[in-house]
Amino acid sequence: MPDVRFGPRAPGAASYVGVMTRSRAAAPRAASRADLVVTGCTVLVHDAEERIGFREDAAVVVRDGAVEAVTTAAEAEALDAAERLDARGQVALPGLINCHTHAPMAALRGLAEDLPTEKWFNDVVWPVESNLTARDVELGARLACAEMIRAGVTCFADHYFAMDAVAAVVAECGMRAHLGEAFFSSQGAEGRERSLEFALRHRGSAGGRITTALAPHAPYTVDDADLAATAELAREHGLPVHLHAAENRDQTETSLARHGVTPIEVLARTGILDTDVLIAHGTGIVERDLPVLRRAGGRTAVATAPRGYLKFAWPTTTPVRALREIGIPVGLATDGAASNNSLDVWESMALTSLIQKSTEGDPRWLTSRQALHHATVQSARAVGLGEQLGGIAPGRRADLVLVDLTGPHTQPVHDLAATLVHSARAGDVRTTIVDGRILMRDRELLPVDVPAVVQELGERLPALLDRGHGRRIQRYDT
Repeated sequence: MPDVRFGPRAPGAASYVGVMTRSRAAAPRAASRADLVVTGCTVLVHDAEERIGFREDAAVVVRDGAVEAVTTAAEAEALDAAERLDARGQVALPGLINCHTHAPMAALRGLAEDLPTEKWFNDVVWPVESNLTARDVELGARLACAEMIRAGVTCFADHYFAMDAVAAVVAECGMRAHLGEAFFSSQGAEGRERSLEFALRHRGSAGGRITTALAPHAPYTVDDADLAATAELAREHGLPVHLHAAENRDQTETSLARHGVTPIEVLARTGILDTDVLIAHGTGIVERDLPVLRRAGGRTAVATAPRGYLKFAWPTTTPVRALREIGIPVGLATDGAASNNSLDVWESMALTSLIQKSTEGDPRWLTSRQALHHATVQSARAVGLGEQLGGIAPGRRADLVLVDLTGPHTQPVHDLAATLVHSARAGDVRTTIVDGRILMRDRELLPVDVPAVVQELGERLPALLDRGHGRRIQRYDT
């Protein structure tokens, strides 16, 4: 087995120690036929301390939807396999995870541009969303899934309406998803009950590829009583919670002025932080929130979607370094395409690294290897799948992507981690695999008929975009 090099540590990041180690993967079984062998590639791997490394001239053996072994290309030659992929010149990565999005909002891409947050919600998005039908949601989700598969995203965490339609799309297209039916207190108890019913009905569906969560929208649209009831339901049924909180500094300052507590403190006093909770954005997390989050232990994660923060001109970003120091995983996300215009997690990874360097005033944070750690291990933990995803290793689900780095924009390769984070693009993904099933092969998208989706969506847009009725599903007032 060739040497595997694990990268250097950035100051203050204790788990990124620089070493060279020699390790041998579990040998693949020779007795029965493998489902898939991906061979000749460089594989991103993690050691026992989660340090990022790269194994060259390697092969990944897949059986029953899981990784059976990471071995050498030479050893894999003798294996019997139902299918083989020659991946010479490519890098195999764990499939990317979009830790917070609203997939159906791909139908609203570019609709509300160059607006402050309150006008974006009140004048455009929430009036349009009052027109949504299940078919609109389905078509938007199909378009989003096609985009994400082509970009090497194998799993996404979605928080939206009419989520039965999204679950059906996920089941059909072969992706993995963590889904929640969003609700507001203005809907009464019915909204919360619908969120619970959806979570219980779809938990473990699509052959186990769908996990579910309760999905209150945010502390500014869901009152304390509903949040407390949600926390109780989560504990009773063993469900996680996925919501927006402390999205920006204005929300935190408004909460302090009106209620004397921050949005994070609201989550603590209502019991939400006593559940397994995924918090979207958190750019409004302030110093007084950190002890609160630390006391919550390992049950809290945050998803960061930096492109949207730049578009809205929010003055702060997710405090990744501070959260890391108290043990909070931070996963990468895009938010919905209506605010971000893109579901490109590659861009989120690069922006997270760059913005953190600028915010901290330290070019050594985040390093490329640290960014890859957030894109793999930490993103898997954020969506509650840390034991199944986030790495290419025996026993993990076979969610992986093959990335072609032969283009002029990725050559030469002096530092493979830096090339992946700062030079590679979504279009460099050649193959996307989920649960051992190939969803895109050599850039050919297999499970979604994109032209048909675009045609029907275009026919439905006039009715969807009508704002003449004067309705909105909610009012943004923070």
